[in-house]
Amino acid sequence: MKKIVTIGGGTGMYMLLSGLKKYDVELSVIVSMMDSGGSTGRLRDQLGVLPPGDVRQCLVALSEASDLWRQLFLYRFENGDLQGHNFGNIFISALEKIIPDYQKVIDTASFILKTKGQVIPVTHDNVHLSVQYEDGETIEKESAIDTATHKLDRIVNAFLIPRATANKKALTSLLDGDYIILGPGDLYTSLIANLLVDGVSEAIIQSSARVILIMNLMTKKGQTTHYTASDHIEDIEKYMKKKVDIVLMNEQKISDDMMNYYMKSDERQVQDDLQKMKNRYSFHYASLISNALHKQLKNDYAVRSLVRHDSEKLAEAIQNIITR
Repeated sequence: MKKIVTIGGGTGMYMLLSGLKKYDVELSVIVSMMDSGGSTGRLRDQLGVLPPGDVRQCLVALSEASDLWRQLFLYRFENGDLQGHNFGNIFISALEKIIPDYQKVIDTASFILKTKGQVIPVTHDNVHLSVQYEDGETIEKESAIDTATHKLDRIVNAFLIPRATANKKALTSLLDGDYIILGPGDLYTSLIANLLVDGVSEAIIQSSARVILIMNLMTKKGQTTHYTASDHIEDIEKYMKKKVDIVLMNEQKISDDMMNYYMKSDERQVQDDLQKMKNRYSFHYASLISNALHKQLKNDYAVRSLVRHDSEKLAEAIQNIITR
């Protein structure tokens, strides 16, 4: 059985894990712990807990419990003092308050949700992501970077405040894996943030696992404005300090209506310029876009992407890569 280790967080990781859990693979997900927006950010600020949002999404994605449990952990309150909060976030934060060992927090939630695979926080340290742009401006905290749509300059440096030490369980997982998958997810706030934790890039370098990068569907204003596919690879390798082995690229065209919607925000489908790198990487193409557009909940105030990867198409493409 192949050991697959995924790195990231957010909706992209949710879609990937939801599909992969149906295959006969041993799954571990190393989860980003730098989220500071929405319900997660409020809980961090008010309770001093570690960010539960990405952990909760990964637990639910890997859950084989009844639909009721999954719906409960995804439920978002619509009014009252808890308006905008997610039940799963509150549950995990409450566990953290009564269980001093954060791994036991994860294990308890995993038991309730009957998860297939391991959910592993990249660090147990309370840290924030910061980035510096070409014009010299520095923006701190994941939520501020995620909404920095005024920025047209490229990010030239990313770092954590304060520095973070990797969870030993995450390092062991990386060293033991057959494949390490990065993405899909926002390049800096979901992916590169994990590579900044002390010990993570070193473990990837030491690992014999092949590294797969799942290319994002769209650029992200403020993080990857006008980025091509090769730009994404270049930034990942800068912080990973190791070459990507395989790139999974969507070959399906986004509809004109959706393109017009995104272009109003100066966001575009990621341009495929990989042919100039064909001698350096193994490329795998597949149609990966979900036919269903994301519908924003009225009590969810975060900015969400409408066009998303299809979990089944994504998992099938990964399965084709690791079995060929």
